Amino acid sequence: MDFSLSEEQQAVRDLAIQIIGDASTPERLTEIERAQDPKGPFDALLWAALAEAGLLGIAIDEAHGGQGLDFVALSQVVEAAGLTAAYVPVVETLVAAADTISRHGTAEQKDAWLPRIASGDLIATAATAELVGEAIVDGTLKPVTTATPSGDGWTLSGTKACVASGERADLLLIPASLAGGGLGIFLVDGASVTTERQEGPARPEALVTLDNVKVAADRLLGGSTTDGYVLVDSLVLRTTAALCSLEAGAATAALKLGAEYTSEREQFGKKIATFQAVGQRLGDAYVDAEAIRLTSAQANWLIATREHVLDAIDAVAIAKFWAADGGQRVVHAATHVHGGVGVDREYPLHRYFLLTRQIELSLGGATRNLLEIGQRMANA
Repeated sequence: MDFSLSEEQQAVRDLAIQIIGDASTPERLTEIERAQDPKGPFDALLWAALAEAGLLGIAIDEAHGGQGLDFVALSQVVEAAGLTAAYVPVVETLVAAADTISRHGTAEQKDAWLPRIASGDLIATAATAELVGEAIVDGTLKPVTTATPSGDGWTLSGTKACVASGERADLLLIPASLAGGGLGIFLVDGASVTTERQEGPARPEALVTLDNVKVAADRLLGGSTTDGYVLVDSLVLRTTAALCSLEAGAATAALKLGAEYTSEREQFGKKIATFQAVGQRLGDAYVDAEAIRLTSAQANWLIATREHVLDAIDAVAIAKFWAADGGQRVVHAATHVHGGVGVDREYPLHRYFLLTRQIELSLGGATRNLLEIGQRMANA
């Protein structure tokens, strides 16, 4: 693959880093946290600035208010948000929702939703996990949530779990099993569902209950002839890749904090970065952070350049492993070399630690991921 960015992609990266870095300072993040918004921390000023700069519509076509760039360009915005642990829902709104609607929506669905996302007026998310009894399960293969024909539309019933920005979203993409077989993704108004806050390590998620929610026929993403399984596979794959990009930013920032601190902190008259154990620890963290960044870049490039979603499945799985497993090692190493400062919540490192933990939980365990990669290799 080509790891270099095109001129347009580099411009997107530079602009996103500048806007997010200038706005999402540690002081601003602390201010947002202390506001204790019941829907979770959200930087409305930064969201508006991203919209004004055209970054919320970076992968939305020009006809719907966007820039019409590819998934690699979109991933630059996501990674920039990870660099500051910014409180903006770039993964759920720009990737899980807007990217999916852009590629699979009908002309009417694109007209209705994409301009509002590009302008910053609408926050959207996707709900793929489900609450079944007391267990949270993957609801992408055969969702327990059902969609039953009702008049000229559908009636949806079920409970989705761990929905990112679920309490704030104006629009939710809801995969549901269709009566008589099949799968569909429905575009559901946030006001028509019941939400309950679920605490996460870095930011809250939501339990979303659909109790006989009525939706019109035109809310079935892509229309009645679309293969819902293909849509869900694509949504999950690209959202997973975006989470890896977010972790690439977080791991890079955590490593940088560790390097800066150990280069300044003195013990026994020497900078502690010169101590062999400290240097080795940060050296290992550097390898992990680079592996996260490069495997993420490879996955994004394949998604952007290959025609079929399955062409990138192994690359995304490898990036997922490094983000979930390597990310934890990076933030733990950064915390350890800081000593007591590393666990001080007045110091910015804790945000990367908590965000990394939340990303790991969202991606799933590394062992299961490796087993799936091995099985595909064995079957090849």
